[in-house]
Amino acid sequence: MLAIASLNQVHAEKLIRIVVPFGAGAVQDTVARTFSNELGKELGASVIVENKAGAGGTVATAQVAKSPADGTTLVMAAASHHLTGYLYNKLSYDPNKDFVGVSYVGRTGYIVGVSAQSGITSIKDLIDRAHKEPNALFYASAGNGSASHLATAALGSKAGVKLQHIPTKSTGDATTELLAGRVQVVTGASIGMLSFKADPRIKLLAYTGKNRSRFLPELPTVAESGVPGYAFDSWLGLLAPAATPRAEIERINKAMAKVLADPQVQERLARVGVEAGSLPAQDFQKLLNADWIASEQIVKAADIRIE
Repeated sequence: MLAIASLNQVHAEKLIRIVVPFGAGAVQDTVARTFSNELGKELGASVIVENKAGAGGTVATAQVAKSPADGTTLVMAAASHHLTGYLYNKLSYDPNKDFVGVSYVGRTGYIVGVSAQSGITSIKDLIDRAHKEPNALFYASAGNGSASHLATAALGSKAGVKLQHIPTKSTGDATTELLAGRVQVVTGASIGMLSFKADPRIKLLAYTGKNRSRFLPELPTVAESGVPGYAFDSWLGLLAPAATPRAEIERINKAMAKVLADPQVQERLARVGVEAGSLPAQDFQKLLNADWIASEQIVKAADIRIE
């Protein structure tokens, strides 16, 4: 009994950091904060969420890669985690080899929105306009290499049109540009774009996932709207440094499975457009391995490299 009590005391004294490699309000930030308290209770530890933005998420991710591999430092990651491996010519870490999957959290998609001032009413209309006026349409993103950048660049590439990119510091800043009519297009995460469903200043055109969003089923997919084969969505999950002991990964994974089964947590995630779900750690790792391979094709389609 003493040994068990001692072990529990060690875990109770632990401080677990979930590092978000983007600023407050980003998808990863909002998602991490929906379950951090519950995860702390399950693990008998203090779980804090830390925002460390910079260089498309690579600054904080590099720090996590070099953190002690003991389960006390995790990164709240999304598909952009793997995309950076193909986007950046030089990285101080390997997104694939230096991390291991701990817990799948869910999946979210993106929504293509346009300024009402643009007069664009559909994806077909957007493409037709871009064909007639090459480089005359501008799109804002959360920065070079961000998901909002890649999603729109890949759309333009797939549709065979040229759109002008305006990088900003965050999705919120990109949306501000759209609301002001200074850009015509923003492809933003569902978490932010759903709040503009009834806003007359923005017209939501299409969902980027393979299938329609269950949170906005009336919105067609980009593929349905005239760009066959286009799909862009993102997994969300917790990753740890690659050398983290298997027992610690399994402990956190089981705790997260309980957390994600909580109806209140599911509701919070649904409100921000995330289809929550849990996977055994080994199955999440298989998903990550497949995504690493698929990410190369996405970056090639978007035709982007960052020095």
